[in-house]
Amino acid sequence: MKLSDYKALTFDVYGTLIDWESGMVAGLAPLTAQVKARHGRELTRNEILEAHAFYESTMQRYTPAKRYSDLLATVYRRLAEEWGVEVTWEECLIYGASVEHWPAFPDSAEALAYLKQHFKLVVLTNCDNASFAHSNAKLGVTFDGVYTAEDIGSYKPAPRNFDFMLEMLDRLGIAKGEILHTAESMFHDHGPANRFGLTNCWIFRRFDQEGFGATMNPGEMPSYDFRFTSMAAFVEAHKAELAG
Repeated sequence: MKLSDYKALTFDVYGTLIDWESGMVAGLAPLTAQVKARHGRELTRNEILEAHAFYESTMQRYTPAKRYSDLLATVYRRLAEEWGVEVTWEECLIYGASVEHWPAFPDSAEALAYLKQHFKLVVLTNCDNASFAHSNAKLGVTFDGVYTAEDIGSYKPAPRNFDFMLEMLDRLGIAKGEILHTAESMFHDHGPANRFGLTNCWIFRRFDQEGFGATMNPGEMPSYDFRFTSMAAFVEAHKAELAG
């Protein structure tokens, strides 16, 4: 099994190509500052991310058709309630629109530019179209397919999202066996990839951190076929295959 065996790379974006955890922590700074001022409690980065993961995944299950930016606004309100501080809906909406400020990982754009020469590149994301457009500009590549939760009407890890992706790719002449699903999240991506029989590559961005951060604990850990700690390492492995 080699990276060069595949025709298409299907990407999760947030956590894999976009540093959503840094974006979240920055976007939640007004809220966490209130927590410190009112309760004298300084929340750790992982406390912030794990609470966010709970409310985000819960809202995605209960309101699967809600646009991601609107869903994030609701997450902001739920976090304020849990942490015992007051917020206005206008403040919630500001956080909901914050995806446009979330940074790309430093290696993402260069890696995608290289991979575009060798693979079809496809996005399967829990984001909405308008928010993803800002991220896409940071990534600097034209994807061959962009499948958002807004398009599909549900959020990963729902099987519906993977059914949709596979149906769209089949229409483009790409069979399931020609796809390498490439993602960080065990919960959103690798669990479903296992259930769908997709070959998968874990981009383990959190290799030097504890826990699962902004994604839920998947329970039993899914299996994976390839593992790298960065997109740069993925590219180097592919180059080594071609040179070998």
